[in-house]
Amino acid sequence: MKSKTQKKKRKIRYDRIIIFLIIIIFIVSCFAYLFNLKISNIYILNNNFLTDQQIIEIAGISDYPSTMQNMSFKIKQKLEDNIYIKSVKVYKKNLTEVYIEVEENRPLFYYEYNKKTILLDGKETNDTFIVPTVINYITDSYYDDFINEMGKLDISILSRISEIQFYPNEVDDNRFLLTMNDGNFVYVNISTFDKLNKYITILESLPNKNGILYLDYGNNFEIIE
Repeated sequence: MKSKTQKKKRKIRYDRIIIFLIIIIFIVSCFAYLFNLKISNIYILNNNFLTDQQIIEIAGISDYPSTMQNMSFKIKQKLEDNIYIKSVKVYKKNLTEVYIEVEENRPLFYYEYNKKTILLDGKETNDTFIVPTVINYITDSYYDDFINEMGKLDISILSRISEIQFYPNEVDDNRFLLTMNDGNFVYVNISTFDKLNKYITILESLPNKNGILYLDYGNNFEIIE
C-alpha cells in the first residue's frame, strides 16, 4: 500500500505545450510579416513649391521600404530638418499607405541687400528661385512685418510681382512700390498689403491699359501715357 506522504507524479499536458508553441509561432510570424511589409502607396498633400518626389526623397522612403521600419515620427523628423519644410503631419492608413501633409517654408523674395533668398519663416538661403526681388534695404522696424505680409499673399499673386522697392515718403514711412510682370505698378503699405490678393479682380474693373495702382490709400488707378 502506497504511503500517504508519497507525492503523485504530475502528468505532463503535451497538448497545452503544443498550443502554447503554436501561439508563439503565430505571433512571431505576424510580427515578421508586419516588419517586412512594404509601403504600397505614398500620398503627398498641400505641397506647391516642392515636388512629390522631392518630399519622398527627403523623407528617405523613395524605395518604398518596410512600413514598420519607417515609423511616422522618423519620417516627420527627417522632413522637418529640411529648411524648405515648416511643419509636417504624417499618418498611415491600411498599414501600408503613408500620407504626408506638409506646410512648406517656401521662398518669398530675393533680398538684393544681402544677396539672400528669404523664406516664409524669415530664414535665409543662398539658393535662388523665381521670386520677386527686393531691390533696396528695408528698415528693421518694418522688415519682419513685410515678411509676414508677403507670406499671406496667394502664390498666384506672388508670381505676378517682379520687383519690390521700399519707397517711404514724408506721409507714409512704410510704403512699397511693386513692379508687376504685366507692366503695371502698385503702391501698398504694411496695412494694405492684403489688398494685393484681390489684384486680378481689381484689374477687371480697370481700363485695359498699363498704369499705376494706388492701393496704399484707396484703389485709384493712373494710366501711364
